Amino acid sequence: MHSFHVQAPDRAIENALQSKVDRKTKPVGALGQLEEIAKKIGLIQQRLDPQLHQPHMLVFAGDHGAAKAGVSAYPQDVTWQMVENFLAGGAAINVFARANGLALSVVDAGVAHDFGPRPGLIDAKVAPGTANYLEQAAMSPAQCALAMKQGADIIRKLAAQGCNVLGFGEMGIGNTAAASLITHCLTAAPLAECVGRGTGLDDAGLARKQALLETALGRYRAAGGDNAPLAVLAEFGGFEIAMMAGAMLAAAEAGMLLLIDGFIVGSAALTAARLCPALLDYCVFCHRSAEPGHAAQLQALGAQPLLDLGLRLGEGTGAALAFPLVRAAVAFLNDMASFESAGVSDKDSSAP
Repeated sequence: MHSFHVQAPDRAIENALQSKVDRKTKPVGALGQLEEIAKKIGLIQQRLDPQLHQPHMLVFAGDHGAAKAGVSAYPQDVTWQMVENFLAGGAAINVFARANGLALSVVDAGVAHDFGPRPGLIDAKVAPGTANYLEQAAMSPAQCALAMKQGADIIRKLAAQGCNVLGFGEMGIGNTAAASLITHCLTAAPLAECVGRGTGLDDAGLARKQALLETALGRYRAAGGDNAPLAVLAEFGGFEIAMMAGAMLAAAEAGMLLLIDGFIVGSAALTAARLCPALLDYCVFCHRSAEPGHAAQLQALGAQPLLDLGLRLGEGTGAALAFPLVRAAVAFLNDMASFESAGVSDKDSSAP
């Protein structure tokens, strides 16, 4: 298992960043969360004039053995069909990435389909889908470690090419169920508060999903399973979730900015942050998902998301939609006049 070394940014520059933000031609704090994002990016990059280079959206795709047991409203084939939609440029994430200047790549972390070499597709397949966690662990410790390593390798290549902003998205029928189990184990929130309708389950489907997840959890606990992050990830996660966790840790290690999407991406971030708490210094939480378990994640991570639009699509759409706000935060820090440069009197200028 690769060990990641994520260090919190040096805070020596923090006062200078705060002063720069405060001296802009506005009341102190008037730009709200944008000010916090600007400071965060300045701290990450250790500069007063941070730059966003080659922003890239990665959509990690994988299949889940438990999907065949009925934890989703959609059949498993939808995973590979949606990957084809991504590659053809027709999905919501394609539209939003194009609109907001984000490059987009799809990562085959473990889809039960053979795509062959394709433009825009990164083949990092660990296996054609995980095992069914209702019966056994979703993946072996070795598979989980491999998925994390593959994710880290992808990020290191992007970093070497000059990218310093990464958006995370996912696709995998059944992955809200996996995220629910991970969230329950790593936050101690009741399972019922972590389980939602996913791709659109009706009341009966939701009740069935919760019962299945209770069964999976009972099997794991009976076998002595604990809440150690890597054990939980291997037990219930998908290859796409494990690969994102490794990718996030490598991205933070490289001093990149991470744009965290919703509930499923959040389960990877939660896992990664439990392994290396300093990861959170590199993350912007982009939106509040309508999936109920996301609230438990955000609370556990102390995260304040940028947007609350009732989204529950996944794919990284929330991250792509929030990116213009991140860009605006950097722009105001770099380009907005200060009281001094604009010759504007601030509130203290007439004080004796």
